Amino acid sequence: MCGIFAYLNYMVPRSRGYIIDALIKALKRLEYRGYDSAGIAYDGDDQPCIIRNKGKVAALEQAVKAHDIDYDKQFDKHVGIAHTRWATHGIPNEVNSHPQRSGINNEFSVVHNGICTNYKDIKQFLLKKGYTFESDTDTEVIVKMVRYFYETMKKDDGSDVDFRIIVEKVVHQLEGAFALVFKSSHYPDEIVAARRGSPLLIGVKSSSKITTDQIPILYDNQMTVNVSSNSGFRRNESTMNLFAEIDAEVEYYFASDASAVIEYTNRVIFLEDDDVASVSNGALSIHRLHRSGSDPNYRDVATLKMELQQIMKGNFKAFMQKEIFEQPDSVVNTMRGRINFEEETVVLGGIKSHLHDIKRCRRLIFIACGTSYHSTVATRQLLEELTELPVMVELASDFLDRRTPIFRDDVCFFVSQSGETADTLMALKYCKERGALNVGITNTVGSSISRDTHCGVHINAGPEIGVASTKAYTSQFVAIVLFALMMAEDRISMQSRRKEIIHGLQELPGKIKEILDMDSKIEELAKELYQKKSLLLMGRGYNYATCLEGALKVKEITYMHSEGILAGELKHGPLALVDNAMPVIMIVMRDKVYAKCQNALQQVVARHGRPVVICCKGDTATAKEAFKAIEIPETIDCLQGILSVIPLQLLAFHIATLKGYDVDFPRNLAKSVTVE
Repeated sequence: MCGIFAYLNYMVPRSRGYIIDALIKALKRLEYRGYDSAGIAYDGDDQPCIIRNKGKVAALEQAVKAHDIDYDKQFDKHVGIAHTRWATHGIPNEVNSHPQRSGINNEFSVVHNGICTNYKDIKQFLLKKGYTFESDTDTEVIVKMVRYFYETMKKDDGSDVDFRIIVEKVVHQLEGAFALVFKSSHYPDEIVAARRGSPLLIGVKSSSKITTDQIPILYDNQMTVNVSSNSGFRRNESTMNLFAEIDAEVEYYFASDASAVIEYTNRVIFLEDDDVASVSNGALSIHRLHRSGSDPNYRDVATLKMELQQIMKGNFKAFMQKEIFEQPDSVVNTMRGRINFEEETVVLGGIKSHLHDIKRCRRLIFIACGTSYHSTVATRQLLEELTELPVMVELASDFLDRRTPIFRDDVCFFVSQSGETADTLMALKYCKERGALNVGITNTVGSSISRDTHCGVHINAGPEIGVASTKAYTSQFVAIVLFALMMAEDRISMQSRRKEIIHGLQELPGKIKEILDMDSKIEELAKELYQKKSLLLMGRGYNYATCLEGALKVKEITYMHSEGILAGELKHGPLALVDNAMPVIMIVMRDKVYAKCQNALQQVVARHGRPVVICCKGDTATAKEAFKAIEIPETIDCLQGILSVIPLQLLAFHIATLKGYDVDFPRNLAKSVTVE
């Protein structure tokens, strides 16, 4: 949801063409996050230039080419900012796009992810001061307030106050979740960034050696911020230089996502909530208004393990298709180094030291949204079986709305592919305040969830670019199964079951490959379904979550109405929808509910339904009752959902392709939902 990129070169000569190309290229890397307009800001000959456009980054690229730009002009120092916007305040158009500006001369400009919830109050204040507004956005209010403080705050000698101090004063007025990056013609070659609730990182590249792995935080103990105050801050102005030499050649990359900077550097600093980062004269410093006893007084300079080729499509038509076909490898990566098939042991290093406390807990609570929520539904039954603990699965938004009681002896798991999902993060904060042990399950190293939980598991599925999650779902599924196996390791009565599951995990990659080899058959089925208006998916037991997830995939990228139905509820309403025109997909596996699923299948057939059945290989009894059958390899019951979801992922992909839709960027959706 929205994408931020900013580039500052200091003592590194770059042409304007190189700078603009870097901004555009970064926005293309961020396209998967979901957006409806884009824009860039860079230094023109007389004043900063802002170019914005509704639509895709490709349209912005054409708009840039339509301008008369001297691409050859060289800059030893320069700041450029760029943004992809997902509309929240104001319709998608050029005026509402980012960067937003302080006035017609573009003195100040900002790119913004998130939502400012008190923007109306601030806007009324600024209107009374004579400021006018051209857009409907909350972001314009922010940049106009920067201009207001610039005009009203001065040092004792009448000179301008520091850019960072102005931004800090503005940030202190804001409510909501945001990531902000500012540039200004009054402070050339300087950049200021701030975050609260939305992710932001800084990449560093230099020919000089980075001499530290940590940047200390600078604090201001004086809080004298008021919207009507003209006073500034007294502050330690020292900065921490990353390099031994003064005026080292350096380039900084500010981004909401590592995929935008990995092409240039793998050395990054992840900002935390309420951090304000400033680059002035090539030196980076990080500041906070308050010191908290529990927070570290530094930020690590981390090394990304991501590679550029991981975020490229290769020979596939779309990222989603590539990620579906990566699943034999991604599930192996989730298990690698954690499971010993010969000794039948499982060790999750990220939670090992907390395992004793987890085993003594009152209950396990899994909190997530969307696909991540479905992965918890899929594994709940196994968790209950192997841990013999009460297991709750919660949608984060509903969990927060209900103000669910949480106790100190609860263990709360927060599951998110990006690690930045807003509702899940709010739930994490809620549980943390109540003293629960918090465990993160995420795909993104350095994400907010991975940093704010007590312990956790990285699923190691690799970057997932397609908005509709595929490989992250199966890797989350596997990671939770590994946790369940680890919890039952010392239970004698569970050893036979554990061995069966571990053996099933060992065979899993090969069986996923078998299903992927059926791609052409599933494409043929898609040709029969893609013109339909609705699709029902039915299953029960371990495969109810598969129906929910399959229905979500269909909704997300085909825009077809689809519904995942618990087969046991068929007679309580859904059976009324069944006739010979309603497409029905049923999942019937040879597990404990096989006979019950057969009964549901007979009910659908008796109402002239024409069910497409996903069943086990060799299950002729089920296949002969179906209109069409997709036979998949059989595995142990609790892992069957990993295999049965893959035909539905492929089916959704092919239906969307046949409809001519962009499967990687479905309308109205974003990859990382960073606002409530």
